Amino acid sequence: MKAPKFITNLFTNWSSPIIIFVSSLTLLICISWFFDNIRVENILFYVCVFAVLIIIFSIIYQLAKRKFLKAFLTFCVLGIGVVIFLYFSIANFEKSQSMPDHYADNLSIPKNIKLNLPSDSTFSFRDTTPNFELYNSFQPGIYSYTIWTKKIDKGYCYLKAFEVTKNDPLSADRLKETSKIEVYNPTDSIVKFSMGQSKYNDDRYFTIYEGDWDKPYAARFEVWFVPENGGQERKLIEKNFKIEGWMR
Repeated sequence: MKAPKFITNLFTNWSSPIIIFVSSLTLLICISWFFDNIRVENILFYVCVFAVLIIIFSIIYQLAKRKFLKAFLTFCVLGIGVVIFLYFSIANFEKSQSMPDHYADNLSIPKNIKLNLPSDSTFSFRDTTPNFELYNSFQPGIYSYTIWTKKIDKGYCYLKAFEVTKNDPLSADRLKETSKIEVYNPTDSIVKFSMGQSKYNDDRYFTIYEGDWDKPYAARFEVWFVPENGGQERKLIEKNFKIEGWMR
């Protein structure tokens, strides 16, 4: 059985993997530098990895066919591409660190709402009723949380967060995945569940990216439950907290 023509062309036409690699790398750099779209960045990153693998196989193929010049040129393109990727990764990191986040500059904290402060210690609470609590970590903007709940099906909980005055979703593109906590309690007793104890991920912290250090604002955190059996997810509880964004 012959391989599809597109697959064979990736190796017989030595320029094809180079075009795929250069195109995906260029798009990845442009998206990450100008648009900061994490989902598109992730897709393009995996395309780049795939293109690198194709180029490596192409080099091996060219060497096997004794096409040493083409193999050398392909290797040079790969090396230059990797150097450019590393350079722009460092430059993008330095750019994000040096540019202040102005999200919270003009936000005001309402005085007519109950506002909680994240705790500095996970040992501060011993709840005997359904509840959840937010904890500070080693840097502002990076938090952990714990929930207390009685009878609940197998599944997981996760957080949604919104700025209080404008109802803007906070870190919506990644908060669900980084805040998952596995839960199951078949009894009427209150059981505590914390981050870092889940088959869904091993994250012990989640990050709120909007805002900057020393620029606090009010955020509403909602705990949502997703049953393992595929049932409809539901909101369990919500609380307002005074938080800061992570200094990128």
